[in-house]
Amino acid sequence: MSRVPTSSLMDLIELAKEPSSSRRRDLLRQVTGIFMSHPEEINGTEMELYDTVMSQLSADMETMVRAEISTTISQVRNAPMGMLRRLASDDIAVAEPILTRSKALSENDLMHIVQTQGQDHLRAVSKREEVSESVSGVIVTRGDDDTLHSLLSNDGARLSRASNEEAIQRAQANPALHEVVVNRRDMPVDLVNDMYFVVEARLRERIMQENDKLDPSMLEQALSRGREKVAVAYGSFPEDYARITQEVQALRSNSRLTPALLARYMRDPNPTYFLVALSQMADIDFLTARHVVEKKEIDALAIACKAADLDKALFLTYAMIMLADQDNAMGKASEYARLYAELPRDTALRTIRFWRMRRAEGYAA
Repeated sequence: MSRVPTSSLMDLIELAKEPSSSRRRDLLRQVTGIFMSHPEEINGTEMELYDTVMSQLSADMETMVRAEISTTISQVRNAPMGMLRRLASDDIAVAEPILTRSKALSENDLMHIVQTQGQDHLRAVSKREEVSESVSGVIVTRGDDDTLHSLLSNDGARLSRASNEEAIQRAQANPALHEVVVNRRDMPVDLVNDMYFVVEARLRERIMQENDKLDPSMLEQALSRGREKVAVAYGSFPEDYARITQEVQALRSNSRLTPALLARYMRDPNPTYFLVALSQMADIDFLTARHVVEKKEIDALAIACKAADLDKALFLTYAMIMLADQDNAMGKASEYARLYAELPRDTALRTIRFWRMRRAEGYAA
């Protein structure tokens, strides 16, 4: 199609006032077709005229027609911006092609959409080929869990450290988000390790596999980016914590804190002895140790024991005691013992270093 002279476009503005909806619809499609024949060549006054004509013609069109125009206009980088912005805030059936594909929308346009529109519009923006940190930040804050899942599934979405932390915090409370945050390629490794205690075994294995790939410099870099204080929701310290910690530290300083003593503590009626001794030998905080034992996190116990360099027989003893009230305890413990034997100590030590970051604010006191 050939370009339309400016005088002809002025005539089209008058035609756009035609009361017949069918005539207006045909005219809209005609003008859109002419525009799409040479969109990159249009600018200035001519673009303003196209914007006026197409906006006026599409204003009262039914949803199906507006969606058709939206799909067409979303394909070009140089578009009539007044109409484009109006369609981007239209019903989602109309807005989605523009929100997901249009490269004509600016950062400010997208920010306006995610700050003012509902979840359907936020989800559409979250699927764009590229989503900036600023836009992603608003989506993380305003989006529901389905929208957040959509954003985290998009490798083209960039998230700031603060947005990643917020996403991890929400994921810890929603199993539907577990896999997408653990598998996200650019999720900071220390934040992924924050998910260890809430995800299923399959995803724990994934976290351990990623930890196994870290070289020392990457590990130090990840830890240096980590938060200095992370709230631990596993409860307060027992009343005898300070006294028993002092006793166990004295034993350790005299080289008397041994695996055999740890095994004896495991059977002690007062669990604080074992928990303090385990935390000392594995170099993890007391609250994490208590969570591992009370929740019967056998795989996590395996990591702690491997980091403490305990032999498989002792770990199997601990596992049997923890699983004593379950069916087929021996079979389950034997399976964990096999996994324990296959777990590289270096991987356990890397994982333990992330657990140290989970200390409560008052831990040192």
